[in-house]
Amino acid sequence: MRMAKSETNNSNGKDEKSHLVAIADSNIEPTTLQIGNSAVGNGAGNQAVNGRDLVTLLKQYELLPKLQEEMIIERSIAPFDCTPKEQMECCLEFGKQRQLNSEKARKKWLQEQGMTEAQFINLATRELRIEKFKQATWSKNLENYFLQRKSELDEYVYSLIRVRDGAFAKELYLRLQTGEETFTELAKQYSEGPEAKTGGLIGPVPLSLSHPKLAQLLQTSQPGELSVPSAIEDIWVIVRVEKIIPAQFDEQMQQKLLDELFDNWLKEQLKKPSALQLIAS
Repeated sequence: MRMAKSETNNSNGKDEKSHLVAIADSNIEPTTLQIGNSAVGNGAGNQAVNGRDLVTLLKQYELLPKLQEEMIIERSIAPFDCTPKEQMECCLEFGKQRQLNSEKARKKWLQEQGMTEAQFINLATRELRIEKFKQATWSKNLENYFLQRKSELDEYVYSLIRVRDGAFAKELYLRLQTGEETFTELAKQYSEGPEAKTGGLIGPVPLSLSHPKLAQLLQTSQPGELSVPSAIEDIWVIVRVEKIIPAQFDEQMQQKLLDELFDNWLKEQLKKPSALQLIAS
Protein backbone atom coordinates (compact mmCIF):
# COMPACT_ATOMS: atom_id res chain seq x y z
CA MET A 1 0.00 0.00 0.00
CA ARG A 2 1.22 -0.62 1.29
CA MET A 3 2.69 2.14 2.72
CA ALA A 4 5.01 1.55 4.82
CA LYS A 5 6.29 -1.09 2.49
CA SER A 6 9.33 -0.79 0.36
CA GLU A 7 11.65 2.15 0.71
CA THR A 8 13.06 1.25 -2.68
CA ASN A 9 10.74 3.43 -4.72
CA ASN A 10 13.01 5.72 -6.73
CA SER A 11 11.07 8.93 -6.24
CA ASN A 12 12.03 12.21 -4.65
CA GLY A 13 8.92 12.16 -2.50
CA LYS A 14 9.77 8.79 -1.01
CA ASP A 15 13.36 9.78 -0.28
CA GLU A 16 12.17 12.96 1.37
CA LYS A 17 9.75 11.11 3.62
CA SER A 18 12.34 8.49 4.50
CA HIS A 19 14.74 11.30 5.42
CA LEU A 20 12.35 12.41 8.14
CA VAL A 21 13.15 9.20 10.01
CA ALA A 22 16.85 9.83 9.56
CA ILE A 23 16.45 13.32 10.99
CA ALA A 24 14.54 11.96 13.97
CA ASP A 25 17.39 9.54 14.74
CA SER A 26 20.29 11.90 14.06
CA ASN A 27 22.29 14.18 16.31
CA ILE A 28 21.06 17.35 14.61
CA GLU A 29 20.20 20.06 17.11
CA PRO A 30 16.44 20.21 17.88
CA THR A 31 16.17 23.76 16.52
CA THR A 32 18.03 23.00 13.26
CA LEU A 33 16.50 21.41 10.17
CA GLN A 34 19.03 20.03 7.69
CA ILE A 35 17.93 20.48 4.06
CA GLY A 36 20.32 19.38 1.33
CA ASN A 37 23.71 21.04 1.93
CA SER A 38 22.44 23.98 3.97
CA ALA A 39 21.46 24.22 7.61
CA VAL A 40 18.38 26.27 8.39
CA GLY A 41 18.84 27.98 11.72
CA ASN A 42 22.52 28.91 12.00
CA GLY A 43 23.68 30.56 8.77
CA ALA A 44 23.28 34.24 7.94
CA GLY A 45 20.02 34.93 6.16
CA ASN A 46 18.58 31.55 7.08
CA GLN A 47 15.29 31.13 8.89
CA ALA A 48 15.34 29.25 12.17
CA VAL A 49 12.83 26.40 12.35
CA ASN A 50 12.00 25.54 15.95
CA GLY A 51 9.96 22.62 17.17
CA ARG A 52 6.63 24.42 16.88
CA ASP A 53 7.41 25.59 13.33
CA LEU A 54 8.46 22.08 12.36
CA VAL A 55 5.19 20.59 13.58
CA THR A 56 3.29 23.26 11.64
CA LEU A 57 5.26 22.50 8.48
CA LEU A 58 4.72 18.77 8.83
CA LYS A 59 0.97 19.36 9.11
CA GLN A 60 0.96 21.89 6.28
CA TYR A 61 2.60 19.47 3.85
CA GLU A 62 0.62 16.48 5.14
CA LEU A 63 3.79 14.75 6.30
CA LEU A 64 2.84 14.30 9.96
CA PRO A 65 0.86 11.05 9.40
CA LYS A 66 3.73 9.69 7.31
CA LEU A 67 6.26 10.56 10.01
CA GLN A 68 4.04 8.91 12.60
CA GLU A 69 3.77 5.79 10.46
CA GLU A 70 7.51 5.58 9.83
CA MET A 71 8.35 6.03 13.52
CA ILE A 72 5.96 3.24 14.54
CA ILE A 73 7.58 0.93 12.01
CA GLU A 74 11.10 1.95 13.04
CA ARG A 75 10.33 1.21 16.68
CA SER A 76 8.83 -2.19 15.83
CA ILE A 77 11.69 -3.40 13.64
CA ALA A 78 14.45 -2.14 15.96
CA PRO A 79 15.05 -5.61 17.50
CA PHE A 80 15.64 -7.18 14.07
CA ASP A 81 19.17 -7.26 12.67
CA CYS A 82 20.66 -8.28 9.35
CA THR A 83 23.70 -10.46 8.81
CA PRO A 84 26.75 -8.81 7.20
CA LYS A 85 25.90 -10.61 3.94
CA GLU A 86 22.28 -9.41 4.03
CA GLN A 87 23.45 -5.91 4.85
CA MET A 88 25.84 -5.86 1.88
CA GLU A 89 23.20 -7.20 -0.52
CA CYS A 90 20.63 -4.67 0.67
CA CYS A 91 23.06 -1.77 0.27
CA LEU A 92 24.02 -2.90 -3.23
CA GLU A 93 20.37 -3.24 -4.28
CA PHE A 94 19.44 0.08 -2.69
CA GLY A 95 22.26 1.83 -4.54
CA LYS A 96 21.39 0.12 -7.81
CA GLN A 97 17.78 1.28 -7.65
CA ARG A 98 18.93 4.87 -7.14
CA GLN A 99 21.66 4.62 -9.77
CA LEU A 100 24.43 5.13 -7.23
CA ASN A 101 26.93 3.34 -9.42
CA SER A 102 30.08 4.68 -7.82
CA GLU A 103 31.41 5.57 -4.40
CA LYS A 104 31.44 9.22 -5.46
CA ALA A 105 27.77 9.10 -6.48
CA ARG A 106 26.84 7.37 -3.24
CA LYS A 107 28.65 9.94 -1.07
CA LYS A 108 27.07 12.79 -3.01
CA TRP A 109 23.62 11.27 -2.47
CA LEU A 110 24.31 10.84 1.26
CA GLN A 111 25.34 14.48 1.48
CA GLU A 112 22.20 15.61 -0.34
CA GLN A 113 20.03 13.53 1.96
CA GLY A 114 21.89 14.63 5.09
CA MET A 115 22.57 11.02 6.05
CA THR A 116 25.39 9.30 7.84
CA GLU A 117 26.73 5.88 6.81
CA ALA A 118 24.83 4.29 9.67
CA GLN A 119 21.58 5.90 8.54
CA PHE A 120 22.22 4.75 4.98
CA ILE A 121 22.60 1.14 6.15
CA ASN A 122 19.51 1.51 8.32
CA LEU A 123 17.47 2.70 5.35
CA ALA A 124 18.89 0.14 2.91
CA THR A 125 18.09 -2.79 5.21
CA ARG A 126 14.72 -1.46 6.33
CA GLU A 127 12.62 -3.46 3.89
CA LEU A 128 14.29 -6.71 4.92
CA ARG A 129 13.89 -5.94 8.61
CA ILE A 130 10.20 -5.19 8.02
CA GLU A 131 9.86 -8.62 6.39
CA LYS A 132 11.60 -10.22 9.37
CA PHE A 133 9.17 -8.44 11.68
CA LYS A 134 6.20 -9.72 9.64
CA GLN A 135 7.50 -13.29 9.75
CA ALA A 136 8.19 -13.19 13.47
CA THR A 137 4.79 -11.67 14.27
CA TRP A 138 2.35 -13.54 12.02
CA SER A 139 3.92 -16.52 10.24
CA LYS A 140 2.95 -19.09 12.90
CA ASN A 141 -0.77 -18.36 12.54
CA LEU A 142 -0.73 -17.53 8.84
CA GLU A 143 -2.30 -20.78 7.65
CA ASN A 144 -5.23 -20.40 10.06
CA TYR A 145 -5.72 -16.86 8.82
CA PHE A 146 -5.69 -18.16 5.26
CA LEU A 147 -8.39 -20.72 6.04
CA GLN A 148 -10.54 -18.03 7.64
CA ARG A 149 -10.19 -15.84 4.56
CA LYS A 150 -10.22 -18.55 1.90
CA SER A 151 -13.77 -17.96 0.65
CA GLU A 152 -12.84 -14.33 -0.04
CA LEU A 153 -9.52 -15.27 -1.63
CA ASP A 154 -10.91 -17.81 -4.11
CA GLU A 155 -10.98 -16.28 -7.57
CA TYR A 156 -14.00 -16.29 -9.85
CA VAL A 157 -14.39 -16.09 -13.60
CA TYR A 158 -17.94 -15.04 -14.38
CA SER A 159 -20.17 -13.53 -17.03
CA LEU A 160 -22.14 -10.38 -16.26
CA ILE A 161 -24.87 -8.32 -17.85
CA ARG A 162 -25.90 -5.07 -16.18
CA VAL A 163 -28.70 -2.77 -17.22
CA ARG A 164 -30.66 0.00 -15.47
CA ASP A 165 -34.14 -1.22 -16.41
CA GLY A 166 -35.44 -4.05 -14.21
CA ALA A 167 -38.11 -5.12 -16.69
CA PHE A 168 -35.54 -5.29 -19.49
CA ALA A 169 -33.23 -7.35 -17.26
CA LYS A 170 -36.05 -9.90 -16.80
CA GLU A 171 -36.58 -10.00 -20.55
CA LEU A 172 -32.88 -10.68 -21.16
CA TYR A 173 -32.96 -13.38 -18.48
CA LEU A 174 -35.83 -15.17 -20.25
CA ARG A 175 -34.01 -14.98 -23.57
CA LEU A 176 -30.96 -16.57 -21.96
CA GLN A 177 -33.07 -19.30 -20.37
CA THR A 178 -34.65 -20.27 -23.67
CA GLY A 179 -31.30 -20.28 -25.43
CA GLU A 180 -32.63 -17.77 -27.93
CA GLU A 181 -29.34 -15.88 -27.75
CA THR A 182 -26.02 -16.48 -26.02
CA PHE A 183 -24.76 -14.65 -22.95
CA THR A 184 -21.88 -13.28 -25.00
CA GLU A 185 -24.17 -11.84 -27.68
CA LEU A 186 -26.52 -10.18 -25.21
CA ALA A 187 -23.69 -8.79 -23.06
CA LYS A 188 -21.98 -7.25 -26.08
CA GLN A 189 -25.20 -5.70 -27.26
CA TYR A 190 -26.86 -4.56 -24.04
CA SER A 191 -24.57 -4.59 -21.00
CA GLU A 192 -23.89 -1.06 -19.77
CA GLY A 193 -20.45 -1.65 -18.27
CA PRO A 194 -16.94 -2.27 -19.64
CA GLU A 195 -17.66 -6.01 -19.67
CA ALA A 196 -19.63 -5.41 -22.90
CA LYS A 197 -16.27 -5.38 -24.70
CA THR A 198 -15.48 -8.91 -23.50
CA GLY A 199 -18.92 -10.39 -24.05
CA GLY A 200 -19.66 -10.07 -20.34
CA LEU A 201 -16.63 -12.08 -19.22
CA ILE A 202 -14.86 -10.88 -16.06
CA GLY A 203 -12.01 -12.35 -14.05
CA PRO A 204 -10.39 -14.15 -12.53
CA VAL A 205 -10.96 -11.86 -9.52
CA PRO A 206 -11.27 -12.54 -5.75
CA LEU A 207 -14.61 -11.90 -4.10
CA SER A 208 -13.00 -9.25 -1.91
CA LEU A 209 -12.72 -6.98 -4.95
CA SER A 210 -16.39 -7.29 -5.88
CA HIS A 211 -19.42 -5.40 -4.59
CA PRO A 212 -20.71 -7.24 -1.46
CA LYS A 213 -24.05 -8.09 -3.09
CA LEU A 214 -22.35 -9.31 -6.25
CA ALA A 215 -19.90 -11.35 -4.15
CA GLN A 216 -22.83 -12.98 -2.39
CA LEU A 217 -24.43 -13.84 -5.74
CA LEU A 218 -21.22 -15.43 -6.96
CA GLN A 219 -20.61 -17.32 -3.73
CA THR A 220 -24.07 -18.87 -3.73
CA SER A 221 -24.00 -19.89 -7.40
CA GLN A 222 -22.62 -23.02 -9.03
CA PRO A 223 -20.54 -22.90 -12.23
CA GLY A 224 -22.87 -22.68 -15.24
CA GLU A 225 -25.85 -21.57 -13.13
CA LEU A 226 -27.69 -18.48 -14.35
CA SER A 227 -28.75 -16.12 -11.57
CA VAL A 228 -32.12 -14.38 -11.69
CA PRO A 229 -31.89 -10.60 -12.21
CA SER A 230 -30.86 -8.88 -8.98
CA ALA A 231 -30.79 -5.21 -8.05
CA ILE A 232 -27.50 -3.77 -6.84
CA GLU A 233 -28.09 -0.12 -5.99
CA ASP A 234 -29.53 1.37 -9.22
CA ILE A 235 -28.31 -1.45 -11.51
CA TRP A 236 -29.87 -4.79 -12.40
CA VAL A 237 -27.43 -7.66 -12.95
CA ILE A 238 -27.56 -11.14 -14.42
CA VAL A 239 -24.61 -13.32 -13.44
CA ARG A 240 -23.30 -16.72 -14.47
CA VAL A 241 -20.28 -18.26 -12.75
CA GLU A 242 -17.96 -19.76 -15.35
CA LYS A 243 -15.13 -21.05 -13.16
CA ILE A 244 -13.96 -21.02 -9.54
CA ILE A 245 -10.21 -21.03 -8.91
CA PRO A 246 -9.53 -22.10 -5.30
CA ALA A 247 -6.94 -20.02 -3.47
CA GLN A 248 -3.66 -21.83 -2.78
CA PHE A 249 -1.51 -21.37 0.31
CA ASP A 250 1.60 -20.87 -1.78
CA GLU A 251 4.51 -18.47 -1.37
CA GLN A 252 2.78 -15.66 -3.24
CA MET A 253 -0.38 -16.01 -1.13
CA GLN A 254 1.63 -16.11 2.09
CA GLN A 255 3.34 -12.84 1.18
CA LYS A 256 0.01 -11.27 0.30
CA LEU A 257 -1.46 -12.25 3.66
CA LEU A 258 1.60 -11.07 5.59
CA ASP A 259 1.35 -7.71 3.84
CA GLU A 260 -2.36 -7.54 4.65
CA LEU A 261 -1.83 -8.35 8.33
CA PHE A 262 0.98 -5.81 8.55
CA ASP A 263 -1.17 -3.09 6.94
CA ASN A 264 -4.07 -3.86 9.29
CA TRP A 265 -1.75 -3.81 12.29
CA LEU A 266 -0.26 -0.48 11.23
CA LYS A 267 -3.71 1.09 10.83
CA GLU A 268 -4.58 0.01 14.36
CA GLN A 269 -1.33 1.44 15.72
CA LEU A 270 -2.02 4.77 14.03
CA LYS A 271 -5.39 5.00 15.79
CA LYS A 272 -3.74 5.01 19.19
CA PRO A 273 -3.54 8.55 20.60
CA SER A 274 -0.11 7.96 22.08
CA ALA A 275 1.39 6.68 18.82
CA LEU A 276 3.36 9.92 18.28
CA GLN A 277 4.06 12.87 20.50
CA LEU A 278 5.86 15.91 19.11
CA ILE A 279 6.97 18.46 21.63
CA ALA A 280 6.84 21.91 20.08
CA SER A 281 9.50 23.98 21.82
